[in-house]
Amino acid sequence: MKLDFKALGIGAELNEALLQNGITEPMPVQEQAIPAILQSDDVIAQAQTGTGKTLAFLLPIMEMTDTQSHDVQSLIVAPTRELAIQITAEAKKLAEARGVSILSVYGGQDVEQQLRKLKNGVHMVIATPGRLLDHIRRKSINLKKLRMLVLDEADEMLNMGFLSDVEAVIHQTPKDRQTLLFSATMPKDIRALASRYMNSPAHIKVQGSGVTLDGITQLVVETTDRGKQEALLRIIDEHKPFMSIIFCRTKHRAKALNELLSSKGFSCDELHGDITQAKREKVMKEFRKTRLQFLVATDVAARGLDVEGMTHVFNYDMPFDAENYIHRIGRTGRAGQTGVAVTFATPRDAQTLALIENEIKMVIKKRRMTDDKDMNSKKKGSGARGEAFVKREGHKERHGESGPRGGRRGGQGESSRFGKPAKKEGGFNARSASGKSGANPRGANASREAGPSRGASSSRGQGSSRGRQGSSRGRQGR
Repeated sequence: MKLDFKALGIGAELNEALLQNGITEPMPVQEQAIPAILQSDDVIAQAQTGTGKTLAFLLPIMEMTDTQSHDVQSLIVAPTRELAIQITAEAKKLAEARGVSILSVYGGQDVEQQLRKLKNGVHMVIATPGRLLDHIRRKSINLKKLRMLVLDEADEMLNMGFLSDVEAVIHQTPKDRQTLLFSATMPKDIRALASRYMNSPAHIKVQGSGVTLDGITQLVVETTDRGKQEALLRIIDEHKPFMSIIFCRTKHRAKALNELLSSKGFSCDELHGDITQAKREKVMKEFRKTRLQFLVATDVAARGLDVEGMTHVFNYDMPFDAENYIHRIGRTGRAGQTGVAVTFATPRDAQTLALIENEIKMVIKKRRMTDDKDMNSKKKGSGARGEAFVKREGHKERHGESGPRGGRRGGQGESSRFGKPAKKEGGFNARSASGKSGANPRGANASREAGPSRGASSSRGQGSSRGRQGSSRGRQGR
């Protein structure tokens, strides 16, 4: 018999909020964590992104918050601004039901506005380590009456060098607080942190690979450095993704690939360490509203992203290891839905790919593109200039330079060695100009000016069957 949230100890008010958001059935990490947290136990939960861990700590915290008090009672620390924004968005869906006041604290915000809200009383603070310590030094946040501390994605926090900051925060909290640690992996530094600051914690482990990979169709496209751009463009034309994230190894490569896709008329933008917080928030808002089809991102910038309707993940550059691979492709196929993950592998990636397959205990389907006729011979209309560009950029990539500059290829249009793409109708056109029709080398017609539409049955192309056929767990995201 399946448990429901009421059986786990969640009250009627929050249950109603969950129903309004289409969530009726708890996920495994929630079934295990919520009762332990409600009993005031310290908890160490090892669970991958995409398993529902955010609600596993938000729900019991909301349930136990004393809304009559004006003190900060719970603190959730996240490694990145994107994850802090993500958690805040989930918390706000529940907060009104219980009258819980929430403040998000991360870089790029109006500090004066934060100070005003703190003076009025805040129950829950969701923060990144750096900006939180700024407030502690200002004495604008008082944690002396804190009851619950959450360290989310603790492994990533330590990987990013935040250990000393996290310990500085912990030292500002009462010793009798309840501590909840959520981490995708459990390296020795995390175990050491837990032993120093946690009191006989309950241990919870949810197998990430079974949850994260089961609903994802995986494909490896074997190509070369020189042919990687063309391979990506061809796969995009074939799969016609509704919404997709494309992972690059560095911010320079992400920027270059975004420029290339933009010059081809795709609706896309970039997410990496060099863009401002205001730009980040604007990009994510556009992406969530499906005004962008492609988000070209680095790993750190995309950590914790949870966007409904993501049909495809493209690993333009090979992940570093199996953990990185799972984190990347876990952006799709969430909460019972299905998705597609395509990884582009060059000969030098063979060893890393073998290690990933060994770790996830499966052999990923391969497709070789370097031998395809349309990858090795020029199509009608291919110009020497376009061919020379590919060779030049392939040379750069092999020597560690940044990837292709999109603008350099703009205007080539029909010189693409894939020839003309099939005409797409309605919904989210795979080559939708999205206000960039002047940059479309193939000459956008009126039908291509239409923006994305979730309603159109053709909007997802081949990805339509993978779209949003979620189970009763619905929109749980993380």
